[in-house]
Amino acid sequence: MTKTIPENKARQGRWGWHGLRILIAALLLAFVAWGVAEMYGETAKTPATEQGNAPNGG
Repeated sequence: MTKTIPENKARQGRWGWHGLRILIAALLLAFVAWGVAEMYGETAKTPATEQGNAPNGG
């Protein structure tokens, strides 16, 4: 006896809204992490790194 499966259930998988939400959330988290890294980089600057001079004066 053969089993009849509807076409929409025979597919391997669907992304749908759930996958889209996950991708958008990951993108937003990446932007937040980038922003935090940028802010940390600005606050961690020292006078030597701002001027671009070598530590040995040369």
